[in-house]
Amino acid sequence: MFHTSVVPRLRKKQKPEEVSRQEKIKFQDVRIFLVETKMGSSRRSFLTHLARSKGFIVEDVLSDTVTHVVSEGSKPGSLWTWLKDCALRNLSVMHVVDISWFTDSMREGRPVPVETKHCIQDSMPDIPAPDPVTTPRYACQRRTTTENHNKIFTEILGCGHSFEVDNILSDERYQTLKLFTSVFGVGPKTAEKWYRRGLRSFSGVLAEPSIHLNRMQQSGFLHYGDISRAVSKAEAQALGSIIDEAVHAITPDAVLVLTGGFRRGKEFGHDVDFIVTTPQLGWEENLLTNVISRLKKQGILLFSEYQASTLDISKLPSYRFEAMDHFAKCFLILRLEGSQVEGGLQGAEGDNRSWRAVRVDLVSPPLDHYAYALLGWTGSRQFGRDLRRFARLERRMLLDNHALYDNTKKEFLTATSEKDIFDHLGLEYIEPWQRNS
Repeated sequence: MFHTSVVPRLRKKQKPEEVSRQEKIKFQDVRIFLVETKMGSSRRSFLTHLARSKGFIVEDVLSDTVTHVVSEGSKPGSLWTWLKDCALRNLSVMHVVDISWFTDSMREGRPVPVETKHCIQDSMPDIPAPDPVTTPRYACQRRTTTENHNKIFTEILGCGHSFEVDNILSDERYQTLKLFTSVFGVGPKTAEKWYRRGLRSFSGVLAEPSIHLNRMQQSGFLHYGDISRAVSKAEAQALGSIIDEAVHAITPDAVLVLTGGFRRGKEFGHDVDFIVTTPQLGWEENLLTNVISRLKKQGILLFSEYQASTLDISKLPSYRFEAMDHFAKCFLILRLEGSQVEGGLQGAEGDNRSWRAVRVDLVSPPLDHYAYALLGWTGSRQFGRDLRRFARLERRMLLDNHALYDNTKKEFLTATSEKDIFDHLGLEYIEPWQRNS
């Protein structure tokens, strides 16, 4: 017989408010119900605690608010018969899955997409089938994780051949420009200029007496071996602790957030981006210069370039999207010690040093622009592009890293969180780790 709730023996049941104080809910749109039959009360209690500790909502009672019904070892026919007898209004849109979906989600630390292998199938003639799944037109309407569900195609890309791609990759100009622009501080125009002068290698550039490298380019060549290789999530988190300590030593109520691919759940990146702001409007610019000074005193600042804010509210909204926003920002190269990184450094082969150089960007928007900056700097690039396109074409609004402007009402829309922006656009909120378009 199937039961909708269970009270473990010899254990005091926590009140909802006690649970909420101890465990932070991370996934508001997922509500799990664990079927006790076959699973057993002790295991159900253990799995409930595990899921809640990772930020999941686990319901004690089966109701229409549940999104995922998880069963272990139950016969599909008996399970579906019991579910239909529960007279649920939303059963047709619930995910009825086996324990593999639950364990996959616990391993990933987030709810994974439901695949065919997870589903418990059964014929249900009295329940209408859900509408066929269609791919939304805009990337900002799609939940895209870092998981690769098209491995058959990436095998083709990795092992197959395309004459057009082969021709591009073997092109000397393409390879040379790719090499030059891999240097910190060298953009496409500079790379093109060096190529036209007949230069084809780093040694050629460094040996050319007429070329005068700026400070950024000098540091780019000096630390090329370090900053051209991937940065791990553990290294990014270690840098976050260092910068967080520096920021809060200056302004205790400051807010620091890791953005970019790491916020979207990626394990590696080419640099580390942070957004930092303060509740006091106008303090954000001085904050960056003070952080730079503090890092310099610690002896870990290998390079810094500060750019003051050029934000001019009177020039907003901008009808043309610019790749670089107008907030105060600084570009840094920091010395990161291996002892500060959990699991050690992401080292190069044959490199026995105890430290490495890492590229770090700090962006400091005013608090009233913080939500828009966070959304823009989180990415992905395609997600942001389609979000702006959706705003313009579907909502007659202009969106960028600074603000959201309603062309119909002729007013700026305020937002204190990313969710506020999605609400303004009439979109379902998508978590950062689902924005990997």
